[in-house]
Amino acid sequence: MNEAHAISALGALAHPQRLRTFRSLVVAGLPGLTPSVLADQLGVARNTLSFHLKELAHAGLVTVEQQGRNLIYRADFSRMNGLLGYLTEHCCQGAPCEVANPTACTAC
Repeated sequence: MNEAHAISALGALAHPQRLRTFRSLVVAGLPGLTPSVLADQLGVARNTLSFHLKELAHAGLVTVEQQGRNLIYRADFSRMNGLLGYLTEHCCQGAPCEVANPTACTAC
């Protein structure tokens, strides 16, 4: 991941509804969700959700697959991990850091 990709991804996530949408897709895992199910879960209008899904897809954070008459949206886990890797690339000045334990890294 480069800086431009990171900025695009972070920009897409910088909206509350898109962040909630992305997190719902992360929770859904590999099976993904249809826009109808996602809209019902999030309590948002389908046309509004469509706009946000398009923005997330443009940033590369979600993928879409046609299955019959349905569209299935999934979080792109490799892109998500790439963004996390980019953000933490030089964490703790190169020393091993246990991110799950905030007290393990005194340099962060």
